[in-house]
Amino acid sequence: MCFDLDSSPPIPPIAGAAVDHEDLVLEARDGNRLAAFAALPEEPSGVGVVVMPDVRGLYRFYEELALRLAERGHTAIAIDYFGRTAGVSKRDESFEYMPHVKQTTEPGVQADVAAAVARLREQGATTIFTLGFCFGGRNSWLAAAGGHGLAGAMGFYGRPPEDVSGIDAPILALQAEEDHITPEQTATFAAALAAAGIEHEVHTYPGTTHSFFDRKHEEYAAASADAWNRVLAFVARHSA
Repeated sequence: MCFDLDSSPPIPPIAGAAVDHEDLVLEARDGNRLAAFAALPEEPSGVGVVVMPDVRGLYRFYEELALRLAERGHTAIAIDYFGRTAGVSKRDESFEYMPHVKQTTEPGVQADVAAAVARLREQGATTIFTLGFCFGGRNSWLAAAGGHGLAGAMGFYGRPPEDVSGIDAPILALQAEEDHITPEQTATFAAALAAAGIEHEVHTYPGTTHSFFDRKHEEYAAASADAWNRVLAFVARHSA
């Protein structure tokens, strides 16, 4: 698990930013109905971001992250993974997510991503990114090989894919040094991307642990600020 239920993104809100939001139920191509949360800027940049949560699925941390993106002009949709097994209702801290995580499949997750991408395009986004954390980080990078027409795929402390051959979009990987995902695995990922000629930025933060990107972890404030700046810069660079 990446974050506690009371965690929040270490990103200050932009005072005065005009943002709307709504709970959604999307339908994937296989008929799955999935919960989602959309954050809509008053003055859209043309960028859309699919926010991909950790193993707990959709909860407040990712809704807040979507709002922070929308404050910067980017339309964002945070998705849930468990529509096929847990339905679309809101969940509390008693939700036992791991049995549902074990029933997810890569094709199922990518079908859900496709539903979010389609909704973003309906809302006027012309340049689409994915942004994921832990379980979502890996699946964000896999989305770059999912035929979604992404401009880029971003991930925090995800387990790198074993095969990068199908990736057709730039990759941003922001990893923790002291993690169950080892620096050696991250280095292998970077080398594979380089060998395949895939544009990438892979950065490991010294001394950080899994889920460092959390307002409660004040000791990682500098790493979190740098990571957020890299996300914004990556989006700007690949949507120009």
